Amino acid sequence: MLKHYENIIIITPILSDAQAKETAKEYENYIIQKKGKIVYQEHWGLKKLAYSIQKKQSGCYHLFEFLLNSDLVSDLELKLRQDERILRFLTVKLDKYGIKYAESRRKKLLKKDEKL
Repeated sequence: MLKHYENIIIITPILSDAQAKETAKEYENYIIQKKGKIVYQEHWGLKKLAYSIQKKQSGCYHLFEFLLNSDLVSDLELKLRQDERILRFLTVKLDKYGIKYAESRRKKLLKKDEKL
């Protein structure tokens, strides 16, 4: 059964913005290949870190919201751990309140984009 997850990855700032997006695209394809479904994704770009990680002061953030079989999440996390382009990641299983919040957040972002 597919469960709802949210994942944030921090990609090393050594890569260009295009390379960071390409890295995120690899993980998007990986989720789809494992019979998952991308609900939403957002590239936040280069942000300053609260503390240095591997002597880096900034990182490129990317958010994924996806549906995936719970057995395959550990495979995804193993792949993220082995990738030296990824500084940190966090995967969270969303409950009904988390899903509701994520939907309202997306709606707010859409309204904000429409005003621009």
